[in-house]
Amino acid sequence: MKTMLLSGIAALALGASGALAQVDQDAPQGGEMTVTYQDDVATLDPAIGYDWQNWSMIKSLFDGLTGYEPGTTKLRNELAESHEISEDGLTHTFKLKDGITFHNGREITAQDVKYSLDRVTNPETRSPGAGFFGMIEGFDSWNAGEGDGLSGVKVVDDKTVEITLSRPDATFGHVMALNFASVVPQEAVEELGEDFGRNPVGSGAFELAEWLPGQRVVFEAYEDYHRAGVPKLDRVTFEIGLEPTVALLRIQNGDADIPGDGIPPAQFLQTMNDPAMAERIVEGGQLHTGYITLNMQMAPFDQPEVRKAVNMAIDKDRIVQMINGRAVPANQPLPPTMPGYDEEYEGYAYDPEAARQMLADAGFPDGFETELYVMNVDPNPRIAQAIQQDLSQIGITAEIRSLAQANVIAAGGEADQAPMIWSGGMAWIADFPDPSNFYGPILGCAGAVPGGWNWSWYCNEEIDARAAEADAMVGDEAAREDAWRQIYVDIMEDAPWVPVFNEQRFTLRSDSVAGDDSLFVDPVHIPVNYDYVHSSNAE
Repeated sequence: MKTMLLSGIAALALGASGALAQVDQDAPQGGEMTVTYQDDVATLDPAIGYDWQNWSMIKSLFDGLTGYEPGTTKLRNELAESHEISEDGLTHTFKLKDGITFHNGREITAQDVKYSLDRVTNPETRSPGAGFFGMIEGFDSWNAGEGDGLSGVKVVDDKTVEITLSRPDATFGHVMALNFASVVPQEAVEELGEDFGRNPVGSGAFELAEWLPGQRVVFEAYEDYHRAGVPKLDRVTFEIGLEPTVALLRIQNGDADIPGDGIPPAQFLQTMNDPAMAERIVEGGQLHTGYITLNMQMAPFDQPEVRKAVNMAIDKDRIVQMINGRAVPANQPLPPTMPGYDEEYEGYAYDPEAARQMLADAGFPDGFETELYVMNVDPNPRIAQAIQQDLSQIGITAEIRSLAQANVIAAGGEADQAPMIWSGGMAWIADFPDPSNFYGPILGCAGAVPGGWNWSWYCNEEIDARAAEADAMVGDEAAREDAWRQIYVDIMEDAPWVPVFNEQRFTLRSDSVAGDDSLFVDPVHIPVNYDYVHSSNAE
């Protein structure tokens, strides 16, 4: 998932080590919460919605077979009562819970699961999440418009669905917890057509009560939700059309509870230093890495010594200071809160003198000239200037190409256009909390294609094979994490990137809402877990 950098949005914050959030089961029921947003919601169709704003909304309107413990990355069953995996890791059998109904009152069956998976992978749906289901048998032919649905998804009986994979894949449980795997009622989708995204019918903790375009979206608690005591709130209102600075004032005045767009950058320091606001600020890490790509198809970045020298030339601490400390310096592709992160790996220390010597040894005693592409939205051009200054200290003259996001993305997708790219504004944030999601699209051979997101054009076939082996390790998470940990350390030996920082999430909550901090910087409900937040005023 791509995210706008440093705008205070699109957070995937994690509790420490995935530990369970302290959910107050005895918290009072009732009360309301108001969340502000500047822009209207694009859609609430789980097969289509794929942005920072509607992700958490869809999570609260729909359920999938699997989900997550609140405030964490720990998988749990949702609609499924049980999930059994065959010894070869290819067949997944899900038994549905009894009595779970859609918001229209109809009980969910295994046929609804098959319909929903067929729908999201049908090319006519044009779902941006279709590719996540590529491990299901029959995906390639169905996604190409051939056949009649996913051959690997079979209805055994009303409460049992069997999903057969074409290859073992340890990420499958996470994929089935994505919004794209949400279960929807066929009759509602067919009746509403393209309007389903404006009139969603799910089985989640909340149901849509009102949507006035450009003004507000209102959720009300679904009385027949299958988890007792959930949701805690009776109503969540999303106020639309509020510029972030205005939203901040509304929260300070007690007229709203959560700034959906985050703390405005221009008011960040003022807010952080305001004693009256200090207790309302919530901070959490994110599954995010901002990085510089070094195009290995373009000289002189085809030489590992040059790439390593650039890694040693960048003063990451100074860049973090430039953005008011809203990040932590990075030394590897994975962020610290992602499983597989190597806490012992030190990376390339900031050492301009050693970098100059390494360049000289590589045949560039006087440095060289290159180009640095950057998205033209603040603070990214300022960060690019800092990178430019650091490179100049070791003799590299980098011309900054500040362009619209689409133009930078297009340049990165061509093997011979962008020698270096600062990924800010387009930096990677995980679609799901698994180390493989930071590899395939942006570091694997499959992403090093025209139009792809692997802008370093890095393709190490030996590491690609090890990545496939790691994802086939079903049932041994410790060994799998060790395998991915070593893969990323070995990638850094090749140095296709300069990992710069991992952005932190900062948000506010009013005195009227309560709950564990992790619920307000939730790893998968992005940004707030509306199901478990409760009112401070309810009795």
